[in-house]
Formats: sequence, structure tokens, C-alpha cells
Amino acid sequence: MSGHSHHHGPASFSRAFAIGIALNLGFVVVEAVYGWRVGSLALLADAGHNLSDVAGLVLAWVAALAASRQPDHRNTYGWQRASILAAFANAVLLLVAMGSLLWEAAHRLQSPAPTDGLTIIVIAAIGVLVNGATAALFMSGKESDMNIRGAFLHMAGDALVSLGVVVAGALYLRTGWAWLDPVTSMAIALVIIAATWGLFRKSLHLLFDGVPESVILAEVDAMLRALPGVTEVHDLHVWAMSTTDIALTAHLVIPGGHPGDAFLEGIAQQLHERFHITHPTIQIELDGLDHGCAQPLNNPST
Repeated sequence: MSGHSHHHGPASFSRAFAIGIALNLGFVVVEAVYGWRVGSLALLADAGHNLSDVAGLVLAWVAALAASRQPDHRNTYGWQRASILAAFANAVLLLVAMGSLLWEAAHRLQSPAPTDGLTIIVIAAIGVLVNGATAALFMSGKESDMNIRGAFLHMAGDALVSLGVVVAGALYLRTGWAWLDPVTSMAIALVIIAATWGLFRKSLHLLFDGVPESVILAEVDAMLRALPGVTEVHDLHVWAMSTTDIALTAHLVIPGGHPGDAFLEGIAQQLHERFHITHPTIQIELDGLDHGCAQPLNNPST
């Protein structure tokens, strides 16, 4: 006997992805052309980096589309986990990109070379507008969907990089200090790595069916045990089905018999309101038999 509640339908960001990919592809072409014309390795390298941004946006978009596919007889949960996988891949991609930027900046710091500051300022300023506008497209979903947050962080990080290049270019024109560009790049890369590490850690945790950070398992356990008629709770599991949906399964021992559908609907409502759990499945047991599947919960507060 079970209680079962669904809550699906995260907001669609297909239009945002399409616009963002188009804008960034156009910017890559502009940056590569001008980088080649003025002989700027910095602009050419950043064009390659921005091409990785396009790959990240495509990855996140494909995952969002896959997650919206309906379940079938071979994939009974659909492809919802694709959004978690994309968030993880986007975090890895961004960390690798920033690591490469750190490496290149450290190399250039050893022998800084003069460059065309004005051209770099103009192109970087375009980058601020393109990346900033793309990040703004995902701002509304960055708190509720980890996959969208990955896309937002990727683009916001690049806007910050471009802004740093503008500042460094302006200072270079004023002072002639060639070391400003690599030092600024290193500082920005470290800031972005720090911001991205949380996304990497959370997405990796969810890939291994970890309890989402928004849920405190001990509080869920206490809530279920406090329900009228419940004498025991076991087989309590909470995990993320996607970057927006949280699932729960639990066995409740109620010796007095099945309490009725209204009881189960009340549990589903409490779980959704208190813990944002959208996919609860509750099994009622009269005698506490676990049918060989119960496992003790080791310190649910951790």
C-alpha cells in the first residue's frame, strides 16, 4: 500500500539556450578574426575558451531536453538524471577551462609581452555584453535548477573574465605594465574556481544518490515518526531524480491498520511544503515486517 505524488514541469529555457548559443558562436568568430588580425594570442586563446562555453550551453540544453522526455517501459523515470550529469560536466568543463587559463597566465607572467591594448579592450567589452546578456537569460532558474545554475555560472564567469580584461587593458594603456593582463587573469580564474567548486561538489554528490542539501534527513525521519499511529519508520531513502525533483521512499509501521488516502495525501503535502520533496512513495505496514529489504539508518543527522 502506498501513497504517491508527482510534481513535474520545470520551466523551459530552450529559447534562452538558443539565443545564448547563437550570441556566443557569433562572438567566437569575431574574437578569432580580430585575434588573428592583430596577432593577439590572448584573444585567440579566449576565442577557444568561449568555444568551450558554446559546448557547455549545448550540453546543458541537450540535458534539459532529455530530462523532459516522458518515461517509457525501458526508462521508467525518463531521462531526468541527464540534468544532474550535465551540471557535473559543466562544472568539470569550467574548472578545466579556468585551470588552463591559470596555466597560460602563469606562463605569460614569466615573460609578459606588449599587445594592442585598445583592440583587446573593445573585443573584451563586447564579451562582457554577450556573456552578461547570456547569463541574464538563465538568472531566473539558477536557484531552483542545478543544470541551469551551471549554465549561468559558466556565462557569468566569462563575463567577469572579459570585464577583468577590459580593466587590465585600460590600465595597460595608461601604465604600459605588460604583467597586468596575466595577473588579472589569474585572480579572476581563482574567483571562478571557488564559485564553481560548490556546483562540482553538489552535482557529484547527487550523481551518487546523495541526499540533496535542501533536505535534512533526521528532520524527515522525525516528521514521519511523529505521525499519528506510526510506531516505526524504516527503508527511508531520499535522493534527487533530477536537478529539480526530489524523491522519497519510506516504510511506515502502523499496527492499527491503513489510515486511508487522506493520511497519505497529508504526508505528501507536508513533505513538499517542508522539504520540497516532489515524488514521495509511502508503504504502510501493519506488522513491521521488512520483507528482507530494510536497512538500518546510520545516524540520520549526518
